[in-house]
Amino acid sequence: MEIQLWRSILCPYELAVRELIVKFEHIINEHKQNDLYSPIEQVSGRIKSVSSILEKMQRKNIPMDRMEEEVEDIAGIRIICQFEEDIDTVAGIISNRADMTIKSEKNYLKHIKQSGYRSYHLIIYYTVETINGPKKLQVEIQIRTMAMNFWATIEHSLQYKYKGDMPSHVTERLSKAADAIISLDHEMSSVRNEIMDAQNSSQMQSNLVRDILINIENLYKLSNKREVMKIQDEFLRVFRTKDLQQLERFHRQLDIIAEGYRAQAVQHNI
Repeated sequence: MEIQLWRSILCPYELAVRELIVKFEHIINEHKQNDLYSPIEQVSGRIKSVSSILEKMQRKNIPMDRMEEEVEDIAGIRIICQFEEDIDTVAGIISNRADMTIKSEKNYLKHIKQSGYRSYHLIIYYTVETINGPKKLQVEIQIRTMAMNFWATIEHSLQYKYKGDMPSHVTERLSKAADAIISLDHEMSSVRNEIMDAQNSSQMQSNLVRDILINIENLYKLSNKREVMKIQDEFLRVFRTKDLQQLERFHRQLDIIAEGYRAQAVQHNI
């Protein structure tokens, strides 16, 4: 491979990362739009730098013409979950998709690295459309909790600082921190249902308020301003109660009122 071809080689990987981020963010939004708990909290992505690619190839004795076959993480996606149980759910979502094919997996939750690193890695095949036609690429997907990600980010920075030769006292502290992260994830899992219920209620309220405000805005075009102001005042009163059931009842009643005004408007136009 000629060195000047780096940009053209990496371009499809940049496209793959952008597309995959959009797709995973859409999964988050679909759950929220349907008042469902999303197992994905955040998603991000990156392309491995040329320097990092060359370093890995040198370390693993990968010839230049085998780079795309043997360097599996040129493109990387990181998915952050709230709870450890969500990791299997996300892996299941990926395995069921027609546009992603799993090549291999590494479960560092069951087989924790000696350093204390925990995460779930998938290598997938993903196809992008380029000016030269479809191109099937390998992408690494890391799935971990927020706590795991915090630890891994710190550990990565320390490994970079010490160039893989970390002092024993730092290694020991990292190991203790890894144990604390495991304890934190387990503790959060113990109250998972309560947290999910609270988050679902919050999302349901957000969706109800959105729909109500759209209805009120539309009523301004169909009804007189005084009537709409009364409806708006009633909405604010109900909203201040922080009672989800009252808000749901108001939403249903407003739907009936709005439908009546829409029917009157249709008859008037006829």
